[in-house]
Parts: sequence; structure tokens; C-alpha cells
Amino acid sequence: MNGIKPQGRFYPRPYLIYMCVYAGDGWFLNSARQSLGFILPDNGFDVWIGNVRGTRWSHGHSSLSEDEKEFWNWSWEELALYDLAEMINYINSLTNRKIYIVGHSQGTIMSFAALTQPEIAKNVEAAALLSPISYLEHITAPLVRLMVDTHLDTIILASGFHELNFKSNWGTVLLDNLCDRLVNCINVLSSITGENCCLNRSRFDLFFEYEPHPSSAKNLHHLFQMIRKGSFSKYDYGLLKNLRVYGQRMPPEFDLSLIPESLPLWMAYGGNDELSDWTDLEHTIKKVKSVPELVYLENYGHVDFILSMKAKEDVYDPMIKFFKSLGKSSSL
Repeated sequence: MNGIKPQGRFYPRPYLIYMCVYAGDGWFLNSARQSLGFILPDNGFDVWIGNVRGTRWSHGHSSLSEDEKEFWNWSWEELALYDLAEMINYINSLTNRKIYIVGHSQGTIMSFAALTQPEIAKNVEAAALLSPISYLEHITAPLVRLMVDTHLDTIILASGFHELNFKSNWGTVLLDNLCDRLVNCINVLSSITGENCCLNRSRFDLFFEYEPHPSSAKNLHHLFQMIRKGSFSKYDYGLLKNLRVYGQRMPPEFDLSLIPESLPLWMAYGGNDELSDWTDLEHTIKKVKSVPELVYLENYGHVDFILSMKAKEDVYDPMIKFFKSLGKSSSL
């Protein structure tokens, strides 16, 4: 989280929200009336926005330079178990209150993994997950499938790249080559996310000014491991290192049944979302003990959940109703 740190005890509004996504600016890319980052405060929520390591807003480190390999030695696993956990602890320490979590895309992977940890889940009141992802086996986005099938993640790591930045010179050339020679990318966004129905196209220049943020090559490799194996597991280092790190041949899976049954879950998913497929979501739902409240939007793609001109009515208003039905954020 960025900005000035409050001093002493902080007294929040009745509803306390932590918005979990890879980079916090994603919640503000639409107009003020259509962006969830503005809508929540207007509805009485105290909102905290996180920027995890690797984003353009979070490149600082106490000892490492971003040019060093170790700076990029992480995946969503560390983002969930360390970054997200510490952000939640920080908010709890200032407010002495549990929080509501809102996540989108990779923010939902982080949330699912974090909530399997009792020491994190005990500080969370409820979670609303947009385009929820944990299992990824049935992704159909053509550009993503191409990158998985050609083992592009392995090639990038073997080439000595540790930062993954598609806005860099080599990243731009890579995307151009993939789209020109191997797959039809007339609409690059749709080839990655699925066809989005309701995007505010006047915001595209702003969207692509900020997105995509840099990440680590290890993070891409971890995500592609999940697609190939159909698992929701920790990072697979290979047999020998798995034995050293985990004490077993294969990386341990995150057990979604450990998410407390008493923790309310709300999930919104789209019929055109080619990153969050219903078959994978159904797998997730069968693993959790609680019965999540579901909202299905037939025409929505992956990005519609943060950039649709109708997201307020379709997604955000029902989500706010869900949170407020649970009552105010309770004390720890």
C-alpha cells in the first residue's frame, strides 16, 4: 500500500474494504461514477488499495535492485502468503476491525490462497471475488493457450529474463511476433481475456497507459504450471528441489476446504470470460465448504468486471448489497 501512513489508531467508516488486485490503479480506470474505487467510498466504505511487488508502484526494496534476479524471485504464492497477509495485518493493526476483501483476476488467486491460512482468514469478514480464479485448466483464451502450449514461460526463464514486462522492447517484439505469425490478435485484449461486451472504449488509451504492469517471469511460469496440471498448488521447482523445499516430490496443493465455512463468499463470473472458465470455477465451488452467492453475467468477459459501462448496476450494486446485508465490520 502506498501513501502516507496514518499515525496512531485509525477510526474507519462502518464498512472496511481491502481491494485486492495486482495493481491498485485497476480500480480507477473508468470514470468516477463507474469505477469501484470511487463507488465504494460513496457508499460508506473505508477503502484500502494495495499494490503488490513488481508493479510500477512497488519497485522499492531495502537491499535489492530491480535489476537483480532475486528481486523477481516470487510468484502469486508469495503475493498471497506475505504481501496480502501483511497488508491485512497492517489495516487490522490500525483499525482493530475485520475487513471485507474485493478481488479481481489474480487478486482472487491471492485471496483464495490467503484465506486457506487460518491466521489470515480470522481477520477477514467476507470476500467478493470478480472473475474468480484458482483452477485454470480450462482456459480457452487463444493467445494464452498458445503461450502455454509453446512453453513460452520456460523459454523466457531459460533466456535469463526475470522481469516480465510486455511494455519493454523485447516484450513488445514478442507479442508482435506471436500475433503476426501464430494467432489472430486483431483484438489483443480479447485474445487474452475473451470478448468483453461493455467496455468504455473512450478509456482504452488510459487503460493501456497503465496496463499491463510488470510481473515476474516466475509468476508467469507458476500460472502456466497450473494450466498444464489443472492444480491449485505451490510453485513446482522440480523433483529434487521440491524434496528440499517441501519434503515431498510434488508441491503441496492449497486446500480450499480450509477456508472457514462461516466466511461468506460472493462470486461474479462471465459467460465470455476465457480466463475464468465455469468448469474451473465449479471445481473451486465444490472444494470450499460454504455455499457462495453467485452472480452470472452471460455477456461479460474478464475485463468487463472493472471496465464495463454497466458494471455498477450489474456487479457493484449487488456486491455492495451483499456486504451491507452482513452488517458493519466487526472488531477483532
